Amino acid sequence: MISKQTIDKIFSTIRVEEIVGEYVQLKRAGSNYKGLSPFHDEKTPSFVVSAAKQIWKDFSTGKGGTAISFLMEIENFTYPEALRHAAKKYGIEIEEDQKDFSEEAKNAQSERDLLYKIHEVANDYFQNFLWEVEEGKAIGLSYFKERELRDDIIKKFQLGYSPEKKNAFTTYALEKGYSKEILEKSGLSIFPENTPAGVDRFRERVIFPIHSFSGRVLGFGARILKNNVKTAKYLNSPETEIYHKSNVLYGLNQSKQAISKKNVCLLVEGYMDVISLHMSGIENVVASSGTSLTTEQIKLIKRLTENVTILFDGDNAGIKASFRSIDMLLTEGMNIRVLLFPDGDDPDSFARKYPQEYVEKFIENEAMDFIDFKAEILLKEVGNDPIKKAEAIRDIVKSVGFVQNALKREVYLKEVSNKFGLSEQSLFNELDVQRQVTQNQNQHVQQQKENAAPVKMEIVPLDEEKGDPFLYDVLFMENKLVDHMLMFGDVILKRKDDHNEEYQITVIEEILQHFEEEHYEFLVKGNEVIIDQVKEGIQNDELRSGNFFVSFMDEEITSKVVDALIPLDDLENWASRNIYPPNYGDKIAEQVQGDVLLHKYRYIDYLIKQTARELDEHRDSDPVKYFELLQKITLLKQASMRLSDIIEYSPIKGIYGDRKR
Repeated sequence: MISKQTIDKIFSTIRVEEIVGEYVQLKRAGSNYKGLSPFHDEKTPSFVVSAAKQIWKDFSTGKGGTAISFLMEIENFTYPEALRHAAKKYGIEIEEDQKDFSEEAKNAQSERDLLYKIHEVANDYFQNFLWEVEEGKAIGLSYFKERELRDDIIKKFQLGYSPEKKNAFTTYALEKGYSKEILEKSGLSIFPENTPAGVDRFRERVIFPIHSFSGRVLGFGARILKNNVKTAKYLNSPETEIYHKSNVLYGLNQSKQAISKKNVCLLVEGYMDVISLHMSGIENVVASSGTSLTTEQIKLIKRLTENVTILFDGDNAGIKASFRSIDMLLTEGMNIRVLLFPDGDDPDSFARKYPQEYVEKFIENEAMDFIDFKAEILLKEVGNDPIKKAEAIRDIVKSVGFVQNALKREVYLKEVSNKFGLSEQSLFNELDVQRQVTQNQNQHVQQQKENAAPVKMEIVPLDEEKGDPFLYDVLFMENKLVDHMLMFGDVILKRKDDHNEEYQITVIEEILQHFEEEHYEFLVKGNEVIIDQVKEGIQNDELRSGNFFVSFMDEEITSKVVDALIPLDDLENWASRNIYPPNYGDKIAEQVQGDVLLHKYRYIDYLIKQTARELDEHRDSDPVKYFELLQKITLLKQASMRLSDIIEYSPIKGIYGDRKR
């Protein structure tokens, strides 16, 4: 287990804005940062990071927490995995508590954990074979050297080699204690009926590890080097619980910082395209790894930038098929440019042929917007045929229709109008027709789905607190007081006692005193846990407010604390509009005093209603109990009336009357 000292060091060293910034394109908004939610599709940023408080909040999903909890959410890490990842990023050495784990604990690893582990073992094995074993050096390393790759680049991408012996890795993994089942599920080994010892899937191939966004090995791509063998030139890992090729971009882990910094992503096709561009010094590049571009892959890029430049081989026969990718990118709100390399060149060969500055300038100067690109490709085959030319223009307008932003869409149509000498109105009419056709098609598909699946009637439970206004008011005020404790717990308040003598008390102590005086039973899940921790802190001469609970390993508690520390108002950057509203907490002394009284008032109302229910139950069955409850209601109503005078309650004007708050 990771020691407490190491955990404390990790939390005191890591920066939430840096860790989140690797996954989300953050922009400064006052004292906070804002970005689009990585957990939910949205066009308006609702994701807030507070560098001062070292927490994040996603208002679109309600999630929030620390840098560690973010890694757990985004990467599906366990708590220890997230800690180890953060420690590695910040160069923190992990210290382990020396405890023996039982055999039961060792066997408790999930299949998912084992899949990650076996891929890590395989990755180390393939790399070691490439660098340390004669066969690997003579075949695998020689191949990479022929491709002019430097040692540092080979190590950066963790390239490797799988030996010629048909079950070399399988034997190695079995000897290390991994089962046939996990080797088979990982796709690293195959166990045919006639070969019980197993066969290595990637034998006699150079290996390209495929990493997750955070750097974990998910699978492998492998290239055979012999030309006379009747087998696939490239071989990839099959789909597994941890590897879904539609959700992965090759090179993203090595390129994410450069993409974010340059605010543009170069999109290529193959592994070597990515690697060669990195070697030339151009690092903001990823590959779709031979698969058709997917929405999930686009969303990975969009976390870092909205600008994409697609790099194509000059003689690539599949350029026309790429039009679908362009439409998908436009649908996701991306800004697209396209570059065609000269015939005979691809990104790999071009990057090795010319110096970095030349390649960068070529990409910058020669890349064209998608309209010019589609026009150049489509009009090559048109000649003087007006029908074909009209179809080509319709195809371009169709792509414009995928642009989500209305202003951008209009600008693009103006560009098409100028390029082809057509009236803007005719293009807008064509766009409307195409959008109507698409809408009808979508409605037809939806109708088919609805007809295929029978409608099920579901009973939706009533939200209890919304159905009971008395309960709702108590819950609201209970949460508000706990929020005060979390946000301003250590703030010192100046008060006067019954003898008009001044004394000092913290926000935590004043609110806690109120709860204890009332013998209050907490109604909101999680609040009692927070209060128990606060009480324990006071016994240890420690004030436990928001920062203490931020790293509390309880999802509900962490979420509640983040809600208190990052209120909804933090989504707005009022100062950018020269609006300076009062800050929450500017008058915390008055707020706490008023909210304590108001909570007391709402709680008494709630108790009156609860007691009235009991009264009805005992009206005829238990006269003694009935009389006791009647007295209780009378006392509660008297207390309620005294409180209404103190807080200046008016049935017409509401709480506080005309008093300024």
